[in-house]
Amino acid sequence: MPDKNKIKLFEGQKIRSVWKEDEEEWYFSVVDVVGALLGNENPRRYWSDLKIKIKEEGSELYEKIVQLKLKANDGKMRLTDVANIEELFRIIQSIPSPKAEPFKLWLAKVGSERIDEDIDPELAIARAVESYRRKGYSEEWINQRMLSIKIRNGLTDEWKKRGVERGKQFAVLTDVISKEWSGMTTREYKDYKGLRKHNLRDNMTDTELILNMLAENTTKEISKAKKPKTFKESRDIAKEGGGVASIARKAIEDHTGKSAITNQNYLPDSDQKKRIEE
Repeated sequence: MPDKNKIKLFEGQKIRSVWKEDEEEWYFSVVDVVGALLGNENPRRYWSDLKIKIKEEGSELYEKIVQLKLKANDGKMRLTDVANIEELFRIIQSIPSPKAEPFKLWLAKVGSERIDEDIDPELAIARAVESYRRKGYSEEWINQRMLSIKIRNGLTDEWKKRGVERGKQFAVLTDVISKEWSGMTTREYKDYKGLRKHNLRDNMTDTELILNMLAENTTKEISKAKKPKTFKESRDIAKEGGGVASIARKAIEDHTGKSAITNQNYLPDSDQKKRIEE
């Protein structure tokens, strides 16, 4: 899985980026991109002026610029204007620079990181397995996690076929599934486990992973059978899929006498200490 925050290099210049898990996309610092294109000593001022111009033109692009936390020069995490690849292409069109075309090619290559994984799943799996081993996960848990990735990809592929838009709509349906079987949205579930920037599934127990897989795989199979034509229909199906896992969860809890949901996580000791201090 990609690191949430990452520094990427364009012709030796640092471009800060952040992975939005709910949208499954990279977002890039707009100021860093402006600086790379213009070599401007004050890219913040240039971007501020350009943003005002975009707003005055009534472009929908202005509404799509979001702020996420990226590491600043002083080492602190600060809210920063960011844009995904599609939006950056549109911003670049407004910036006169001989580096515009080379940057677009670079951006397309960087964005292919996710595409490469879709084209060659074995490569993605090998990278993920090695990463989990380095972090100390057991082989049994890793096997479950790899299966959960396969099931998740199958579900998102089905959503795409039904016209569900990657990003906000993916996030909404994911929350519907999670809420139905666990009683919590993704954000609420992460809060319950004391997570901030970390991946929720990377902090699930075997039982939690299995129930989540059941919910997502059932949602996919129902969608394939019913062939929903609207987002509302896909949302109803997501609720059905989560409901199946909810029944399984109740059965597990009835037989074991304990909750299938736990606040257990797999944070490193340093992150655990920080979590407690917060």
